[in-house]
Amino acid sequence: MPASPPDVVRTKIVATVGPACRDEAVLRGLVDAGVDVFRLNMAHGSVAEHQETLDRVRRVADAAGRAVGALVDLAGPKIRLGELPGGAVECVEGATVRFVRGAEDAGADAFTVTYAPLLDELAVGDSVMLADGTVSLVVEERSSAEARCRVVQGGLVRSRQGVNLPGVKLSVSAMSDADWKHAEWAAAAGADFVSLSFVRSAVEVRLLKELLRTRGSRARVVAKIEKREAVEDLESIVAAADVVMVARGDLGVEIDVAGMPMVQKRIIRMCQRHQKPVIVATQMLDSMQHSRRPTRAETTDVANAILDGADACMLSGETAIGAHPRQAVEMMRRIASATEKLYLEDRWQYVEGRFGRDSRGAALAAADFPPPPEFLVDGLLPITQAVVDGASRIAAELDARLVVVASRSGVTAIARSKRRGAVPTLGVSDDPATLRQMALYWGVTPLASDNPGDLGALLEEVSAWGLRSGRLQRGDRILLVAGIGFGAGGHNMALVHEVGANRNPS
Repeated sequence: MPASPPDVVRTKIVATVGPACRDEAVLRGLVDAGVDVFRLNMAHGSVAEHQETLDRVRRVADAAGRAVGALVDLAGPKIRLGELPGGAVECVEGATVRFVRGAEDAGADAFTVTYAPLLDELAVGDSVMLADGTVSLVVEERSSAEARCRVVQGGLVRSRQGVNLPGVKLSVSAMSDADWKHAEWAAAAGADFVSLSFVRSAVEVRLLKELLRTRGSRARVVAKIEKREAVEDLESIVAAADVVMVARGDLGVEIDVAGMPMVQKRIIRMCQRHQKPVIVATQMLDSMQHSRRPTRAETTDVANAILDGADACMLSGETAIGAHPRQAVEMMRRIASATEKLYLEDRWQYVEGRFGRDSRGAALAAADFPPPPEFLVDGLLPITQAVVDGASRIAAELDARLVVVASRSGVTAIARSKRRGAVPTLGVSDDPATLRQMALYWGVTPLASDNPGDLGALLEEVSAWGLRSGRLQRGDRILLVAGIGFGAGGHNMALVHEVGANRNPS
């Protein structure tokens, strides 16, 4: 198996910015620890605060000499409780609580919500979940003025906590007025990714794409799968999105929590079929909000997500409000490193044991995980996919140390990333936005180049970078995937180059 430098971790880390890490020094520490993309949660804080955070992220990334992406996460139409007496109310099993109209405090047994049409759209027998599903109600009576519910599973609920309505079809639009304003800000601010919460259909994804494009943004749209309707319409949503997020918090309330692991696997497989990057999110290392060490179940959860084919894992409260944000990032990186090492070793041993060493390049293609995509990502030509696959086989045969992909849009890097090659990938571009987006793609290290179209100069740049960083030694082989006339007709060349050799590629 080709040896990888010890610091190469292929699974990408998304970290949420919050009060615990907004300070520039802490952000710098998180970048040093391995964060690839920072998430700005628009459900909290003002636009001015998020602009300041984005400016800090850009400064920290520039100082570190790394391409680091920024994901603006729109809050979406999440229904929340209004203010409760004293800020919290204990729901006792078997007791009755009421949902009433208006926004004023109506007593300990009467809840208001941020979604005005709720009483019109609830029906007797509907389930209502509060506090991330820890409190469960069922509607027993409904009138124009109130809905009376019995507490099936009790617990404490607090003001402004989320309300989930599994199976209830709501008329609320995908994007609120605030979401539109936040999306327009994200476009103007140069966000790299914009995520749409509570997606129910592909139409909603395309609407956000159109909004961003008409405002000159090249941000990739992330569809968050957290509604039952999204699971039912999964394929069309994945096809429409640029990136998909398995948002397990609300999704685990909207569907039977016992089925959550298999739904996660199904979403990841669908993303593999459509060649779309996928992020697994929520409570991955949740105990590290307070503890310096995760539970054994949490480390297993992260490892299994990586083995399933996740491109990135996301930290939420662990970095946003947790006591140990840097330790959480470092731990996720350690888990990813250990998982990838064993996964790649097992895969290599399987191939050599079944096919022998002499044919291992072709054998790796036959035994690839994940299997070849059924649909190519938007903008990728079939000839480019074929060249990428061929280069991957050659890299395996020759024990190459790097596969170098020169790309203006980044889609060729996605094609290489989704094949899960053992040889690390270097994504080269002269476009800063493309480099920041490539920071999310599994196994791809972004590298800025002033000469991506000059193959000789590019090989010298890559060789110098590799020698300087310790990723390459003289005599190592690298595979370059590029195109004649760079940008015209797709990537149609795979070149082999030995580091330290003359400029002319072999």
